[in-house]
Amino acid sequence: MSLADNLAAVRSRIARACEQAGRDPEEVTLLAVSKNHPASTVAEAANLGLTLFGENRVQEAKIKIPASPERARWHFIGHLQSNKAREAVSLFEMIESLDSPALAAEVQKQAEKQAKTLRVLVEVNVAGESSKFGWNPERLLEELPLLKGFKRLELQGFMTVAPYSNDPERVRPVFRRLRELRDRCVDVLGLPLPVLSMGMSGDLEVAIQEGATLVRVGTALFGPRPRVVPVAE
Repeated sequence: MSLADNLAAVRSRIARACEQAGRDPEEVTLLAVSKNHPASTVAEAANLGLTLFGENRVQEAKIKIPASPERARWHFIGHLQSNKAREAVSLFEMIESLDSPALAAEVQKQAEKQAKTLRVLVEVNVAGESSKFGWNPERLLEELPLLKGFKRLELQGFMTVAPYSNDPERVRPVFRRLRELRDRCVDVLGLPLPVLSMGMSGDLEVAIQEGATLVRVGTALFGPRPRVVPVAE
C-alpha cells in the first residue's frame, strides 16, 4: 500500500475509535514517527497533509529537519541524554520525554540560554518496566511541583510507552492509569495539562478510548523502519 493509503487507513482507525468513545476526532492529533525514514518521506507525508513528526535521536534529527519542508513541526519522543539537550531545545517545538528532574533542569538551563520557552511532556513509566525510562507514578506526584519552578518549560501533559502486546486490551490499564494520574496532577498543580501522548500503531484504538489526545504512529504509516539511518540527501 502507498503512504496515502496507509494515512487514510490510520485516520479511519482514529475516527472509528473516537466514535466508539464518543469523542470528536479533532481532539486527537496524529504524530508521524519518522525515525530511520529520510527527509524525502517526510516531504511526501507533508504533501498529504501531515504536519507533525516525531524523532527519537537528536543526531538523526539534525540531518533530517533542515532537509524537510519548513511547514513540518517536530517533537522529540526518544530518551534524551543531557549532553544533547542544547541541540534538542534548538531543533524541537516540544520534548515529549522529560523523564527526570535532572533532565528537566538541564532542558530549563538550555532553554534559558536560548531565550526560548519550550513545551514539554513528562514521560511516565506507568508499567514499571526496567527497560523503559520515565518517572515512577508515585514519585512523580511528589516531584512534579518542582517543575513549576522551571519558567522556561511549559508543561502540557504526559507521555507513556506501553508494554508491547499482541493484544491491545492487555495494555488498556496502562493508558487508563496515565489518564487518572494526569487528573490527580491537575489537582496538585492547578494546571489543565491537556495532552496525553499515548498509543502507537498497534494499540491506538484503546489509547484513544482511554483519553489519548496524541498518538505516535510510525509503522502503520511508513511500513517497517529501514535498518540504515538516513544520511543527508
